[in-house]
Amino acid sequence: MNVATLTLNPCLDVSYEFPTLIPDQKVRADHTRFDPGGNGINVGRALKRLRVPASNFAILAGEIGLLVQRLVSNELDDFEAVRIPGETRINCTILEKEPRAQYELDGIGPEVPPDALKEVKERFVSASAGGFGVLTGSLPAGVPTEVYKDLVQMLHEVGAKPVVDTKGEMLEKALEAHPFLIKPNRYELEMFCGQKLLSLDDVLREAREVQKMSTYVCVSLGEDGAILVDPEGAYHATAPRVRVRSTVGAGDSLVGGLVAGFVRGLPMEETLKLAVSCGSGTASKPGTELFDPEEIESLGKGVTLKKLD
Repeated sequence: MNVATLTLNPCLDVSYEFPTLIPDQKVRADHTRFDPGGNGINVGRALKRLRVPASNFAILAGEIGLLVQRLVSNELDDFEAVRIPGETRINCTILEKEPRAQYELDGIGPEVPPDALKEVKERFVSASAGGFGVLTGSLPAGVPTEVYKDLVQMLHEVGAKPVVDTKGEMLEKALEAHPFLIKPNRYELEMFCGQKLLSLDDVLREAREVQKMSTYVCVSLGEDGAILVDPEGAYHATAPRVRVRSTVGAGDSLVGGLVAGFVRGLPMEETLKLAVSCGSGTASKPGTELFDPEEIESLGKGVTLKKLD
């Protein structure tokens, strides 16, 4: 089955771990990582670890883009980049151990010319035909907010199931085209419905409302796991207990687990269990590192599934 990911706003992910940060003083890091970044690329990295073949597409620029492409060669089997002028952005994650804190800094990438956007869209949609197309992440300058809506419609035309993980206006517009799956986190769902969702019942209620515009809705809840809703019912999966080191990439890993479950034809509850295990496994790793596939089975033993009314 064809599976493809699209990363319109990729980056070089740099992460540092510090014992503690001291204002106006230079502090030496305990740990540093450099990874190819961007939500779609992270989903592709997760799929490779789950042994789900996928084609991965991105827009890259400049010397940083060349470095990202070189790093990607060790993480993805099938990666195609459309090159544009400028310089791919650098994102930075700073992890402070005492007091425990996580800081995330997002850079600004180049403006995407219309012809480059058209090319990468067409290549991505073609590679998704009859399977799954994963649309996730922020948009660079030059890309209209309705791009995900357009791509969802294009994916439907080639018999592909659109998977969308974005927020705000991009999510609202994408839902107009009725994707197969969306994966907001609790905060993004709160933004969408315009109210605080303090309980699991609140989250479930709003997820069911949104599900009228999408076949599946998965809401990630951090340490509280995730819920997955379809037209027939809903499941809640608790997260296994892990020592959280960095949450960067956890949501992308969860999306990868969901897609892998659907590709394998797993039951809904087992798909959710796999996804939560992947997200938790990533949260236990430093910086921008993703889960260890050898640990997924043991992590799954710590997941509790409950069918919701």
